[in-house]
Amino acid sequence: MTLFQSFLLGIIQGLTEFIPVSSTAHLLIGQNWLGIPASDAIFSFLILVQWGTLVSLFIYFWDDLWQITKSLLKNPLTEPANSPSRLAWYILIATIPALLVGYLLKDSLKALFTTPLLAASIRLFSAALLLTLAERFGSRIRTLDKMTWLDALIVGLFQIFAVFPGASRSGSTIAGGMLRGFERKSAARFAFLMSIPVMLAAGAYESLDLLKMPNLAEFLPTLLLGFITAAIVGWLTIRWLMDYLNKNSLYSFAIYCASLGTIVLGIYFFA
Repeated sequence: MTLFQSFLLGIIQGLTEFIPVSSTAHLLIGQNWLGIPASDAIFSFLILVQWGTLVSLFIYFWDDLWQITKSLLKNPLTEPANSPSRLAWYILIATIPALLVGYLLKDSLKALFTTPLLAASIRLFSAALLLTLAERFGSRIRTLDKMTWLDALIVGLFQIFAVFPGASRSGSTIAGGMLRGFERKSAARFAFLMSIPVMLAAGAYESLDLLKMPNLAEFLPTLLLGFITAAIVGWLTIRWLMDYLNKNSLYSFAIYCASLGTIVLGIYFFA
């Protein structure tokens, strides 16, 4: 992988990690378009470049994360429903399902990256379906101060979709929140906050394999460029999306995912 390829993939990651259109699907498409062959190195890159957008989350939601961190040692049962302490425990509950599935199926999931176009098209279609269902059946009347542990668990189960290559983490979890009746912006806020532990865990686990790479010194500049690019673009994207969700539906993203999925599937079978 060249530095220019890393730069382009970093832009793709930053643009699509938070918009509910599947960042992994777009990275897989980008990998195919740039002619990068499937390998352990590209798999590690696709996982670790997410840490760039993780930095975006830390910067944008710094105040939320600081309040949550300070309240972690408090007893959530004695705190009001809208307290940072309660939110911290809800994020923990929502994180458990995806961490378990990701750990148990890691090797199987890596194998799916060997057919990037097919994996991308399937997950784009699934993202389109979830977003359409969320808009059609979500009441969009609740805010996070009305969240319960059951809401957190159910949204966490939706995050399992994001473990599979090409699935949209933000799309799956925002849809899960909206199907529980949360308004779009509240669903997005919780979706982004709950993604932090899973992204940290996935990146940390993959870093162990990265340290074993024989050409690690040569690979680091490429990874660093993708990381920095994803962080900058990701922060700009979060700002835009949170404002967009105040006034607009998710149907446009659903249409985009279905259209791109159709194109990618056609390329896979006929190109």
